Amino acid sequence: MQSKAATVEQYLAELPPDRRQAIEAVRQVILKNLDKDYAEGMSYGMIGYCVPHSVYPAGYHCNPKQPLPFAALASQKNYMSLYLMPVYGEGTDDESWFRREWAKTGKKLDMGKCCIRFKRVEDLALDVIGEAIRRVPTRRWIEFYERTLLRTSKQAAARLAARKAASKPAARPAKKKAAKRNTKKKTTTKRR
Repeated sequence: MQSKAATVEQYLAELPPDRRQAIEAVRQVILKNLDKDYAEGMSYGMIGYCVPHSVYPAGYHCNPKQPLPFAALASQKNYMSLYLMPVYGEGTDDESWFRREWAKTGKKLDMGKCCIRFKRVEDLALDVIGEAIRRVPTRRWIEFYERTLLRTSKQAAARLAARKAASKPAARPAKKKAAKRNTKKKTTTKRR
């Protein structure tokens, strides 16, 4: 459910009391562990935590007018979600660390690509979430983001070149010149 709220306070006020309490508890953990250069605000209809343009003027590559996203917190239709961009992508150090630390808590992890789904705040390992936020100060997030963009753009360029090469028709051998025909007309002379 995407909210039309303009502020975090309006967003929280829209929520039913049980959801508000859970979202507020997670929000407090985030704020307590968030690097000072991140900013909280509304983003894509949810509470967002981003690198503002004052810190990273380039903004988000998908829409440079938007600040660089870092995390988000949302109340969805059937559950609540915490989006942690640093744990996005299988095989990253942060993702591996996060899964390992969560497993140590004994709590079930309901995780998508980069969202942790929960129905109650008791389902969460708040200490692991706090540490995940604290592990990625703004400068580290920007460096990771830029490395990922560079790697992705190189891979995209290679895929594009491969597609172009595959779409070109195969080189045809040079056409053989047809043998010249004797096109001289036979002239016949009438004999008398």
